[in-house]
Amino acid sequence: MKRSPAPAVNWTQLPDCYGDVDRVPALLDRVERGDDAEAWDKLGYRLVLEGDLVFPAGFAALPRLVRLAADSARARELAGTILRRAAGHHGCDALLADCTDAIKEFRALLDRHLRSRPADYLTAFLELLAADAEYHWSAVLGDFTDDFYEVACPHCAVDVTIAIGNHGRYAAIRDWHLGDVDRRGLRPASPGELTGTGRRMHETVVRDGQGTLADGIAHLFGRAECPRCASVFTIADEYAAANRPVMPPAV
Repeated sequence: MKRSPAPAVNWTQLPDCYGDVDRVPALLDRVERGDDAEAWDKLGYRLVLEGDLVFPAGFAALPRLVRLAADSARARELAGTILRRAAGHHGCDALLADCTDAIKEFRALLDRHLRSRPADYLTAFLELLAADAEYHWSAVLGDFTDDFYEVACPHCAVDVTIAIGNHGRYAAIRDWHLGDVDRRGLRPASPGELTGTGRRMHETVVRDGQGTLADGIAHLFGRAECPRCASVFTIADEYAAANRPVMPPAV
């Protein structure tokens, strides 16, 4: 399918990490002409500062990166890095809003990539979560070999450590001298109990044969018993309520 040309961008108003406004478009032109490792490296340095902060040129470049991502792992990787940081305090909400179509296209591309069960499955899955605006899960979800989540009990407010990994699947009170004490086993959600985000996440990884992720997600979206007051709460609900970023209202 022939794609329409990318919309014109006024790069003079879009600084990169170094405050320059002319380097990114030139680098994008270079990578669009062919596999230019030096240009890709320089582009990454200019669009995302030390892997954490995205600058205006990063969001402006996102549609062009997505257009390259089907045939370029470097483009997919850089687009994913930018998108996973879209909830930060970057002051570029209008630019991000302009990327709606590109993000939808990128999500579809990531979904196809995941179906192939690639070596970078977890990274691509986290990028897919970011494309769905699930930025908090995209930022913290691990491979469930050594995952810990800190939540406050909604009934007594005590800090509860949730462990999901090879070390066990439990709720506990963390004591920095004694370790995790008064452990209570988690109660994983069955597939039929999952709804919303948890259900979508679980169905995707089950579809792709990712058993460890599926089991971890079932526990994460399951229930825990508070070691202090013995009340039972849904882990993901409490974690998301405390950590979901506040996004600006749609214009």
